[in-house]
Formats: sequence, structure tokens, C-alpha cells
Amino acid sequence: MIAAGEVVQRPASVVKELMENAVDAGATDIKVVVADAGRTLIQVIDNGCGMTPDDAVLCFERHATSKLSSAEDLHHILTFGFRGEALASIVAVAEVTLRTRRADAELGVEVVMAASENKGTKEISCPVGTNVAVRNLFYNIPARRKFLKSDNVELRHIVEEFQRVALTRPDIAFTLTHNGKDIHVVKPVPSYKFRIQDLLGPTVVGDIVDIEANTSIVSLQGYVGKPESSRKTLGNQFFFVNGRYFRSPLLHKAVMKAYENLIPESYTPSYFIYLDVDPTTVDVNIHPTKAEIKFEEDQILFQTVFAAVKEALGKLGVAGSIEFDNPEAQDIPVMGTRFEEYRPSSIPSAGIDLDFNPFEDLGPYAKADAPEKPSYDYAAHVDKSQNYGALFEDRTLPTSQILIVQGKYILTQSAGGIMAVNIRRAQERLLHDRFLKALTANAHVSQAALFPVQVPVGVEGRLLVEEHSELLRSLGFDIAPFGNDTVVVSGVPEGYSAEQGKVEGLLADILLILKDENGALPGVMEQNLAQKFAVLGSCSAKNITSPLEAQRLVDALLQSENPEFTSAGKRILSIIPAEELDKRF
Repeated sequence: MIAAGEVVQRPASVVKELMENAVDAGATDIKVVVADAGRTLIQVIDNGCGMTPDDAVLCFERHATSKLSSAEDLHHILTFGFRGEALASIVAVAEVTLRTRRADAELGVEVVMAASENKGTKEISCPVGTNVAVRNLFYNIPARRKFLKSDNVELRHIVEEFQRVALTRPDIAFTLTHNGKDIHVVKPVPSYKFRIQDLLGPTVVGDIVDIEANTSIVSLQGYVGKPESSRKTLGNQFFFVNGRYFRSPLLHKAVMKAYENLIPESYTPSYFIYLDVDPTTVDVNIHPTKAEIKFEEDQILFQTVFAAVKEALGKLGVAGSIEFDNPEAQDIPVMGTRFEEYRPSSIPSAGIDLDFNPFEDLGPYAKADAPEKPSYDYAAHVDKSQNYGALFEDRTLPTSQILIVQGKYILTQSAGGIMAVNIRRAQERLLHDRFLKALTANAHVSQAALFPVQVPVGVEGRLLVEEHSELLRSLGFDIAPFGNDTVVVSGVPEGYSAEQGKVEGLLADILLILKDENGALPGVMEQNLAQKFAVLGSCSAKNITSPLEAQRLVDALLQSENPEFTSAGKRILSIIPAEELDKRF
């Protein structure tokens, strides 16, 4: 009666199914032991109710479940598992040893399975609960085993599934160990917020606020991130219904709508939203891994989530709400009759120098920075097919002919009029060329030293940095793992800002780039990475504040193979003809 599907896609699938079975068994302490990112061993040990010898053998049969007693129970599902196919799917692709005992039995039972065959059953002495050891995953399907990702990638997926289950039950102790090293050890805590702190760190908890709503359709509680803590990285977005994690583009849209005009475009806030609904109004069986859910009253849920998040942000004072009836609200200050006390004693006058020419003199820079070499002329109309390097006999630009406009543009005289250079795009062009060279020729980029900065990035973030350590090092980043969920930044490539305050945002963007697996043809992947890191670097780069810095930027740009356009095809420089200037006068 159930449309079931394949559940064992990777080691993380096994971890998810076995942890959910342990929770359904009423365990208060669940240990997950993993070796070689699940390739060699996945072991889940719980102190739950255990199984009888007959059930221990029967549980490996397809569609055999102890969690439903009749077909009607399908409409009142409150357990994680119910289809009776998880263990059957696991023993089809791995070697499994099950040890289990109930509290009312003196002895337990051990069942050994391989390739869906029972290799032996015997009585043993073991603790109350269940111990499932899955070894040599996909040993009988070499093609599936071959296409598993690296250990770090598979371990990240395991950590993700572990966190999703652990976040639903703060009353249960969970432990995750990989190759003998503890990754997560969390004890029972009184609330979801404490569990979030134990799993994701105090930084995440410090940036969230409570939300709550109760209607006849749904009871909602949870936490949403403050707008200033939003990131480009998609991470720490969780929906749970009746204790089960699920994905919902519709409810995600409701959250994002509540943040409209509060966060930049493409940024996403953290949220942990727990829903309790009548199980008869939700279908948890529409997806092979039960990751998506269908609600009867989805539009009501949309409005409830939107209103709850909007109200929380309003209380935070960031949603632009005005409470006219609040007696504690501050009044708008009024100057009244004492206004004259604040009037300035004199009004400053503006001086005008009608003979000033920005292209002839820039004060102290004209004498201090002006080189002895003469000016050069830039072609009035740039032909992209030409050799750019051959266009200029002398690339040294006198600083007396440079003007920086609003920190965005560099203006200088050219043969046909005025040349304008977009500063950020020029920096992007140079960084792209440098990173592409580093990626293709293994040429290390010089690093700008700064005081080491510790940045909490979570367990997944640390694994991501560790996995791509060689790539980051080749680009000029000096980032090292520190503990389970933190990294230390000791250096960044030349051109990036080394300010401590920008390092955390920089790491968030780097993780976003690295999370994209960059699966592409050789050559295309390097181009994509170079372009992404170049854009990131140009946004993080220090401001150009002096004509000398502007000169160096333009000189370096003109040595590029294509100084006119960025790698994304956006124009970097433009010539404003003298004729265009004449039209304005």
C-alpha cells in the first residue's frame, strides 16, 4: 500500500535510518561510530527497548515493520520509520551484524546478514537495546562504491544527517565518532536552543531570536536569525514537523518574504522552525527518503510562518514597526524654544577656485608622487583584437593626471578625451588572472600577513576547509582547522582585505564557493573558480584612496591580456571622447 523507494544512496542514508530507528525505540542515549566516512563501518548503538529474537530476524524482511498494526495507522504517523524497508535495503548492499536484547530477557540475540541472506543467528550476552554494525557498504556493487565522493564529502553528509536527528530531540544524548575521534558529544538539555548551541556553536545561538505561534491548524515554535547575521551561504535552515526534518520551498519562501527589505538580495537568514500539526493532515510518504512533506492546509501554514517571523523581527526593532500605543516608546525629540541654542555661530562659506584644473595639480601628490617619465596616451577607441601591451610605449602614469571619483572610478587624460576605469572591476580582472595562473600553473599567490583570527564555521565548514586545503593554499589563503568547528585564518591573498572584521564574512563566502562541487570539464572548473574568487576579492579589497595606488592599479590593468572586460564580460574601462564633453558646454 506504500510507494516506497531506494533509501541507501550513500553512507549518510544508513546513518539517518539507523538513528531514526533508535529514536523510535525510545532510546535516551544514541552513539554513532563511523570509520572511513562510512565505507568501512557504520555502527549505531542505543539503549532503547530492543527486540525479541523473532523480531530481530523478521526486521530484515522487506515491508516488515513493528511501528504499524493496521493500514489505518498510515494516517496517524508519529514515528520516523514505518515502511519496513530501511533495514532490508541496507542488508542488500552491506554486511550487517545486529545485537539486541529486551529488558525482560536474560539473553540477547545476534543476527548476521550479508547480501540479504541470513548468515547465522545465535543467543549472546549483550546490554539492553540494539547495536547495529554495517560493514563494507556497497561491497557487492562496485560501481556504486566507486562513485562515492571523498571521505570529507561523505563525512559532511553524515554530520548533516546526524544534526538533523539530534536537533529534534534535545532530551536524548547523542555521540558521533569518526575514526576514533569525537565529532559531536551532546548531552540531554532542557530546550531546543541549548541543543542548537551544542551542535552549531554559541555564535549561531547569539544571532537568533524566538518565534512562536499557535492556531487551530498548527503549533509553531523556534528561532530565526537576526538580519545582520544573514549570509550568502545556504546553511542552518531547518524545518521540522512532528519531530521530523523536512524541506519545503513554500515555507522557505514565507520566511524570506518576512525578511524583505531587511537583508541583501541572495542572502539567507538562519532559521530553526518546529511545527506540530495533526498527523492526519500531513503526508510524510511522498518522497523516497521522506525529506519532503505534503500538507493539507499549506497556505494557512505559509501565512502562519510569515506572520510569526515578521512579528519576531518587529519585536527586534528591525522591521520598521511603529507602536503608537506603547507607553514605553520614546517620543520624537523636539527643539522647541531652545532651538536658537543649537544654531551655529557662523555659516561656513564655500570657496571657489575658477582656475583649478584636476588634471594638472592634485596638491602634495603632484610633487611627491609624480614620476619623471612623461605621460602616455590611451587610444581613443580600443580595438579588442589588438595586442594591448603594444598600444602603450610608456605605461607609467603621472599621478598629477589621475582623479579618483567617489572611490569608484579613476579618471585620467587620454588622446581622445578622458579614460574612466571602474576600480572594482579592474581589481576583479587582476585577481582573476592571478588566480587562474595559480590554479593552472600551480603558482602560489603571495599572502598578506595578518594576526591569526579564529572563526567558528561549524563542523561541516571545518570539513569543507580541510577538504579543499590544497586549493585554498594555492590561491594564497592560509586557513587551518582548529578544533571540531573552528578555523584559524592567518593569511589572505594580496588584494584581499586583511581587516579582522571582514574575515568572518569572507569565510562565509569562501564556504559558499567551496560547497559548489564545481563538477565541470577540465579548464572550465578553473575558470569558474577563478571568476568566483576574483569577484569575492574585489568586493573585499581595500579602497583606493591615493593617486599612487590608482596609478599602480591602472598600470597593472594595462598589462593584462584583456584590460577592457572582466571574465564575466563586464566593461572595465571606457573612453569619454572630447566631443562628448563639448556637448555639455
